[in-house]
Amino acid sequence: MKFSCEKLLLQSAVATASRAVAAKSTIPALEGVLLQAGSQLTVSGYNMQTGIRTTLETDVTEEGALVLPARLFGEIIRRLPDDIVTFSSDKGLNVRLTCGDAAYNITALSAEDYPELPEVEDQYALRIRQQTLRSMISETSFAVSTDEARPIHTGSLFEITEEGLTVVSVDGFRLALRREPLETVKGGSFRFVAPGAALNEVEKICSDTEEEAVITLGSRHLLFEVGNTQLICRRLEGEFLDYRAAIPRSNPIAVTAATKALMNSIDRVSVVISEKQKSPVQCVFGMGKVSMSAKTVNGEASDICPIDGDGGSLTIGFNNRYLMDALKYAPADEVRIELNTGISPCIILPADGEERFLYMVLPVRLKNS
Repeated sequence: MKFSCEKLLLQSAVATASRAVAAKSTIPALEGVLLQAGSQLTVSGYNMQTGIRTTLETDVTEEGALVLPARLFGEIIRRLPDDIVTFSSDKGLNVRLTCGDAAYNITALSAEDYPELPEVEDQYALRIRQQTLRSMISETSFAVSTDEARPIHTGSLFEITEEGLTVVSVDGFRLALRREPLETVKGGSFRFVAPGAALNEVEKICSDTEEEAVITLGSRHLLFEVGNTQLICRRLEGEFLDYRAAIPRSNPIAVTAATKALMNSIDRVSVVISEKQKSPVQCVFGMGKVSMSAKTVNGEASDICPIDGDGGSLTIGFNNRYLMDALKYAPADEVRIELNTGISPCIILPADGEERFLYMVLPVRLKNS
């Protein structure tokens, strides 16, 4: 096997594929990246749950395949000068890397020891701009559950209809929903749940560009194609929360506020809250203002944030981080907040009325309520 290419291109490909490499595995090859040199170079990483493979143009003079330790190979490539890398290996799996005046000799593993990545049959597919997919994942992934007792909620629901794509994440304390229209849907309406860990990698692979990503749904796996990179992961099976029934929309109280101003007020009163000294943020929604306060053994804090509308003096408590996350990821300068009682969920929507996102945060029962 022999090829040469630019150092920065190889470094980027190895870094991308290494995101799916197993940190420790009973199969030694899975702790490495698979290099396959043919008409172009393919670099793959796989941990038996998620696989990433990416291709790059190289000058291949001798075809072949082998596995290199991901961490060592990545560190070597990163340290090489910005020049052309020459890669060669012999039948004994001895690899020589040269770049400028730097040279390395390392030992590879046989490609025959590397498990094949799953093939994803083309049942349904959708095309979506990379920047749109990236933002939809970013603005919902914070609410993905980490509780393995409900594996289905450790992923995000993707629901595709004629109206477009809806992505939903839920963890038992909050819910995050994003909607976007779609230009191309193949195969009609369908839905699936993608693992949160895999979606975090998809978000990193996507660029802030108008170029399209393609999501293909198979019977057991999902394929995300972004430029020259493919990510394959297993679908999560089970009954996802009926999010439509879980979101209360007949709320008698509705106020609007500047997103950043609300975040700043929550941030100020959260100073006295810590991991050891936890306390809800108490919010009193009045006419034209919401009064916030928090009290722990560290001290007391209070602040007032202006709002439009009358909250009817409703007093309600929230986990400061959950409320802050909903506002932080809300893609709008102003939000509408819908409320009912001190023990009913809080609904956060765009103030302009176009419901591209919806966040639901469950309240924390206050001691004096």
